[in-house]
Amino acid sequence: MLSRVADSIFWMSRYIERAENVARFIDVNLHLRLDLPGLADEQWAPLVEASGDAADFTARYPEPSRRRVIEFLTFDPVNPNSIVACVAKARENARTVREMISSEMWEEINRFYLTLQDPASPRNALRTPLEFFQEVKRASRLIEGTKNETMAHGEAWHFSQMGRLLERADKTTRILDVKYFLLLPSVSDVGKPVDDLQWSAVLRSASAFEAYRKAYGLVSASRIVGFLIFDRDFPRSVLYCVTSSQESLHAITGTPLRKFSNAAERSIGRLVSELEYTDADDVMRGGLHEFLDALQMKLNGVGDCISETFFGRRVDGRPREMTTGADVPAANRGA
Repeated sequence: MLSRVADSIFWMSRYIERAENVARFIDVNLHLRLDLPGLADEQWAPLVEASGDAADFTARYPEPSRRRVIEFLTFDPVNPNSIVACVAKARENARTVREMISSEMWEEINRFYLTLQDPASPRNALRTPLEFFQEVKRASRLIEGTKNETMAHGEAWHFSQMGRLLERADKTTRILDVKYFLLLPSVSDVGKPVDDLQWSAVLRSASAFEAYRKAYGLVSASRIVGFLIFDRDFPRSVLYCVTSSQESLHAITGTPLRKFSNAAERSIGRLVSELEYTDADDVMRGGLHEFLDALQMKLNGVGDCISETFFGRRVDGRPREMTTGADVPAANRGA
């Protein structure tokens, strides 16, 4: 497979997953507004902080109001991580590899793009945000389901899986970070009903509420952290995503698991091992935010190694010489 084709497939799925997870960020507040209407109006700034684009937002918007944050995270074409920008880049990547993906998958991506381009979409997002962002998540899941049912599970599918799952792992850490580092009003609220409601909102935003309650019952901060980071069976946990990404990587290279033949396999193998031999108690003792911050850096490192190994791109975004493949697609440079 040409490196540019693999790159486009990897980032196509990564951008679709990123768009879905931006909707999940906003979901944290939407669920809180139902349970804590007086408090939630003050909690839009943390969503921008957790997205990693606070500097861009501050430079162009006067204050983090509900309308401005939704506009920035959803429809701002200048923000490279807004839902509209991510879906546009996913569609462009999909367009360049039409021969590698199924026509049904292309149609769903194109439909998602056209829905967001509808002039009525910004009004709908503000007027009925729960319904609008549910549709964003539903469109992403429909694309993923269509991919799994209509694409051969070969190299192209595995590159798609790696992109989607690494993006999902990163965003699960950021959803957790919204709650623990930014949303809690006061240390004195820890363990009180407001704390439980916020943790429940985080679980719902990760589509984890029912799965968690079936496994553990009562809301517990340490158990939620363990569930969203270390659970081996829940498909949005960090460990599940990274382990599944590792399996796809080794399916592409043919290297046996627990061995490595390139920097990408070594990087992801090290991360899987660290997660497998860590638990929630270790995380809480050392500080959740500090652990999540370090974990995000390690996930970025895995992505950089994959880009350099397979796509002919150095960590700084400059293409390097390769014996096969073509230039990195413009839509993914510096992503």
